[in-house]
Amino acid sequence: MAVREAADHAAGRSDPADFVRRFDEAWSQSSADALVEVLADDVVLRQPLMPDIVGKAAARAAFERLFRYFPGLTVSVHGWAARDDVVFIDFTLHGDAGGRPISWPAIDRFVVRDGLAAERVSYFDGAGLIGEIVKRPRAWRGFLASTLARRR
Repeated sequence: MAVREAADHAAGRSDPADFVRRFDEAWSQSSADALVEVLADDVVLRQPLMPDIVGKAAARAAFERLFRYFPGLTVSVHGWAARDDVVFIDFTLHGDAGGRPISWPAIDRFVVRDGLAAERVSYFDGAGLIGEIVKRPRAWRGFLASTLARRR
């Protein structure tokens, strides 16, 4: 381990390239269980169209709903940048909605603590995503069920 890596590890910082690799691998599995493995127990997830999600259990439930609504959802990572404990990942999500392919670009900002995401803010065009869902009447029922499940 290089001197800087050893100092970063001792200070609770981790290798951002390793975090991005684990993020990409988790998404490639289309699995809530895989995704929560990159999250801290007290994680806070912020995103358009939904209230904040706090804690690993709530994150798992939210990812399970997401994968039910968008079967086969995966990401393609285009690039990333990091400074100190903040990592930005530029990617596109790909899945299925109402029997038709759907994709949308996003950028996530993570605060990484001990190699795990302590906070994530996702930036994407929520109105554009809703517009795509509106074009897929077969997807409406699942979207409404997913929305109602979040309110329970």
